Amino acid sequence: MTAETTIEDRRTKLSELISIKGFMSLAELVQVFGVSESTVRRDLEVMEDQGFVRRTYGGAVFVKDTAGTKLAFAARETTALAEKRAIARAVAELIPVNQTVLINGGTTCREVARMLSGKHLSVVTNSVPIAWLLWADLVTEVTLIGGYVYPRTGVALGPMAVQQLDSLNATRLILSCAGLAEDGAFNANQMMVEVERKMIEVADEVILAVDHTKLGVRSVARLCDLAEADMIVTDAGADAEARTWLDGRARRVIYAELESF
Repeated sequence: MTAETTIEDRRTKLSELISIKGFMSLAELVQVFGVSESTVRRDLEVMEDQGFVRRTYGGAVFVKDTAGTKLAFAARETTALAEKRAIARAVAELIPVNQTVLINGGTTCREVARMLSGKHLSVVTNSVPIAWLLWADLVTEVTLIGGYVYPRTGVALGPMAVQQLDSLNATRLILSCAGLAEDGAFNANQMMVEVERKMIEVADEVILAVDHTKLGVRSVARLCDLAEADMIVTDAGADAEARTWLDGRARRVIYAELESF
C-alpha cells in the first residue's frame, strides 16, 4: 500500500466518522487515528476544500450536502439495476405472507421492498427510504427503527438502533452489503456493521442479497462469514471464479436470471 493510498483511506474513514458523530474534536481524531495533530489539521483542510467538513475551533463539523447525497443515492440506484431487480424478484418469492421481515438499507434492499409491497407482512427496517416506500401500503405494516440517520444511505445507526433491535424478533432478515468475498461480507461503515450484526442476531433466517459487481470486493468493516447467511442471492452475472467460492463456502446460493424481453 502506498503512502498516498494510506492518506486517502484515512481521510475517507475520518469523513465517515465525522458524518456519523456530527462533530469531533481534534483530540478525539488524534486518538482514533493515532497520528499527530498537525496531520489531522492537514486532513481537515483538504476535506474542507472538498466540501465534506467545516473546521471549527478545536475540531470539525460535518457538512450535509443534501443535493450530493440525493445524487449519490440516485447513482447507486441505477448501477446494475436490472441485476438488482432480478435479485429482488428471487428474494420476494422466498418470503411467504404473514411473516415479520427485517430489511436493512441500500438500493438492492429497496428493490426487494418494492417487490414485497402489497403482501401481508410486518416489515421492520432502519431505512428511511424503504419506510417511505411502504408507509402508504395498507396491507404491509411498517416499523421504522430509530437512531442517527446516516446521510449517505438514509439508514438509522448507533446505540438507539441497536437497543430497539434487541427487543425484536424477525422471521427473516434481508441484508445487503458493500462487498462479498471468500472470507466474508463487508460494509463501508463500522456503525452500520454493528447494527447489521444485531439484525443477524435477532433474525431466524438471514438472506444476503448482493449483485455480482460486489463479488470479490472487500470494504472497511467485516460483517460476517458467508456461512452465517442461510442463503445468498446474487445474479447470473457472477463469473465462474466467484461461483466456485460461493458454492464452496455458502450454505445455499441462488443465481437470479434477468428477465428477457
